[in-house]
Amino acid sequence: MPKYNVIALIDCNNFFASCEVLFDPTLAGKPVCVLSNNDGCVVARSNEAKALGVKMGMPYFMAKKQFRGVTYLSGNYARYSEISKRIMTKLYDYTPSVEVYSIDEAFLDLSGTRKLYRCSYEEIIEKIRLDIKNDIGVDVSIGLSYSKTLAKLACEKAKELNKKNPKIGTYKIGYKKIKDELKITTIEDIWGVGFNTASLLRKHYISSAYDFCSQSDAWIKRIMGKVGLDLKYELLGESVSPVNPNEALPKSIQKTLSFANFTSDKNYIINALNYHCHRVCKKLRHHGLKSSVVSIMLRAKDFYVLSTKTTLETPSNSEFEFNLKIKEMFDEIYNPNIIYRSCGVTALKLSNEDAYQMSLFNSERIAKNQKLSDAWDKIEEKFGRSKLHLGTNALG
Repeated sequence: MPKYNVIALIDCNNFFASCEVLFDPTLAGKPVCVLSNNDGCVVARSNEAKALGVKMGMPYFMAKKQFRGVTYLSGNYARYSEISKRIMTKLYDYTPSVEVYSIDEAFLDLSGTRKLYRCSYEEIIEKIRLDIKNDIGVDVSIGLSYSKTLAKLACEKAKELNKKNPKIGTYKIGYKKIKDELKITTIEDIWGVGFNTASLLRKHYISSAYDFCSQSDAWIKRIMGKVGLDLKYELLGESVSPVNPNEALPKSIQKTLSFANFTSDKNYIINALNYHCHRVCKKLRHHGLKSSVVSIMLRAKDFYVLSTKTTLETPSNSEFEFNLKIKEMFDEIYNPNIIYRSCGVTALKLSNEDAYQMSLFNSERIAKNQKLSDAWDKIEEKFGRSKLHLGTNALG
């Protein structure tokens, strides 16, 4: 038998709804739905809401008429992002090989950790599940197997078990169980197989994952190309797509948002730029990056865009450094006779945090501002976002 990787998929159960229950425990055990931007449709449901029959993607205006006993909440994506970051950070306690797949999913390569923790892989993923539940308060399901595709399948099994018994939240597909699992997995339930591909395969009398894997390599490659061949071997337990912990670094970071009401109020717009500036700089620090060029944008009511950019004396990820330039740029393009609908801040020409030399003449100011920004991060980590704000005089 060839050597197999040991891969786990952690998936937060009903993540957005779980976050809302976390912040408002009175919602526990009740049907809860989280809505998309502008409250358009349902994007997350608690188990209780699912049991009532609320469908994912259901328009809000239809759902509230049909399911009156459900609590509908506007999505707070900044809050969900904070909880996600705490969960993902905790995963690194178990292995450095973590691939964040989405806001509520992550793959882990646990190969070799059995010796480190002196327990089975099943016990390790149970520890992870309980650790996240006890320390953060979010329920997760964890699938364990030898490839991402099988880990995803195992995770779906774990979710099914969890609905029946909340004390169960993990599932393992071991080597001896692969064939049996493939036989009971329909072609539509394979991760990565869409409607069109499933329809094509069914035309060839392939209805299960086992049927698919029983086809010759040449036939699969002819019908689906290399993607299909990779899928076959992933289903057979070979890690064709290994866990990749290297997060792709962005080339630029931009934060924009429309105003609640169109305005030409100078202080209102400056406060909005302050807010976007902090969000940009915080993300730069998260990625370990600094920017040497900063840009601001003002979008008028008629969608006409005014923008400008400037180069920083020294690459930075401190909002206190950025604001020195933002004030100058704002005065250049702001017109009190124009009504604005949105604004934004963009960081460009990004480089690694340590790949620069501090300016000889401003080193004391830069070091002080960096310490202030780091302290801001620590305060938000402890007390949550929006506890501190830069006032309009911070740009003056």
